[in-house]
Formats: sequence, C-alpha cells, structure tokens
Amino acid sequence: MSTVFSKEEKAAMRAAAAEAKAAKAGVDLEAACRAVIDEMTGTDRQLAETLHRLVRENTTLGAKTWYGMPAYATAEGKVVVFFQSAAKFTVRYATIGFQPDANLDDGDFWPSSYAVTALDAADQDRLVALLKKAVN
Repeated sequence: MSTVFSKEEKAAMRAAAAEAKAAKAGVDLEAACRAVIDEMTGTDRQLAETLHRLVRENTTLGAKTWYGMPAYATAEGKVVVFFQSAAKFTVRYATIGFQPDANLDDGDFWPSSYAVTALDAADQDRLVALLKKAVN
C-alpha cells in the first residue's frame, strides 16, 4: 500500500487549510462556493449548479467550500452534503456525498455517496428528498 498522496489529494489538503483560515478571517463562504462552481466546466459545472440550487431552495444549509469542493453545512459549520467534480480527481463521474451529520441512516446499511453523470427531473426529486431527510 502506498502512503504517497496524489497531487489532487495534496491540493485538496492545501485547500482545506486555506478554507479554515478563510473562515476565521470572515471570508464570504457563499461567494467562495460560487467561485469554485464557476471555475468548473461542462457537466461538472451543470451538476454543481443544480445541487447548489436544490440545496438553497430546499434546506437551510449554508454554502461553503470543503477540500476545495462545493459543500453545504449546518449553522454550526458541520458539512452535511458536498459535491466532488469528476475533473478534480480525473474520474468518469462526479460524486454527491453525505457526511455522517446527514440524517440518512436506514437500518444497518445505506448509501452515503452517489455517482452522478446527469440529474434529470426524477433524479432531482430523489435528491431533494435526500436533502430534506439529511437535515431533518
């Protein structure tokens, strides 16, 4: 097993450190999230914009960045849901993930992240249901 981090993982760790400093300095976290989304291209950008819109319209979570990715957190700053672009880690699909503070528990076994290549109306409805469950 290799203990060497990829350049993408190292960049994510540097981003996390910068985000912590920015939060303490009072940086506009919503604007930082939008800036990350605006830097994306193609499908990644479309998916991130859709997630952003759905979170804003259906939850009280606040936008921020987390390891250089768009993320949405409670008022206490706990990340509930995040978006990871396919391009960031050079993989074939983006990911929408839920952190342990999301209330998605369903017995002893449930998904906490989803591979996503498109979000049609039915997918968006499913995502909204997950978002609402995650914050209630």
